[in-house]
Amino acid sequence: MTHSRPAETAHEPCDTARTPAVRARRAELLDRLCELFLAEGFAHFTLDELAGRMHCSKSTLYTLAHSKEQLAVRVVGHFFKRATGNIERRVAECTDPRSRMRTYLKAAAAELAPASRRFIADMASNPATRASYESNARAAADRIRQDVHEGVRTGVFREVDSALVAEMVGLTLSAIQRGEISERTGLSDAAAFDALSDFLVGGLSASETDPARSTEEDGTEES
Repeated sequence: MTHSRPAETAHEPCDTARTPAVRARRAELLDRLCELFLAEGFAHFTLDELAGRMHCSKSTLYTLAHSKEQLAVRVVGHFFKRATGNIERRVAECTDPRSRMRTYLKAAAAELAPASRRFIADMASNPATRASYESNARAAADRIRQDVHEGVRTGVFREVDSALVAEMVGLTLSAIQRGEISERTGLSDAAAFDALSDFLVGGLSASETDPARSTEEDGTEES
């Protein structure tokens, strides 16, 4: 999950009727398509089927995109943009790197909770939508890296390589989103995000009783 702009391969269809009412109808249609895609995936749908499920004409769908693939890109981008906005509003209330990291991961878990395995699989298997997927995973890792870097700088976290931590977190987030962690551990995605949050904050937090730090400060080595 991310705060970067989703990668897109299709341009929004040109339409001079940019009235508030038109924009509102399109936003409402995108929201409905997003809920459908999250619940059931999208690769198996035809445009005719989508029009039927949305109770609209194909021409209405064409106001959003010129093809089914472009529509998938548009809806996936809409999902990430909406999720990012929700996450950022929650994170904005946090000032401490530890609470910000916890809030970010918990909010990301909440936004991903409605996503079915079929949606995740469809998104990952389609090169066009996978670009958005991967862009958001990288942005999430960058966000964690920034929090770790700030935490180290302010003394909240112990000295670590923030780039390495971000890389490890990014790989874990991708594995969670692909469903691999759930398959291997039996944890739900939300539980996996919570566990990752506890692991990061607990493992990174600076502590005077940290054996590794105490050993370094004493100038001795454990036998």
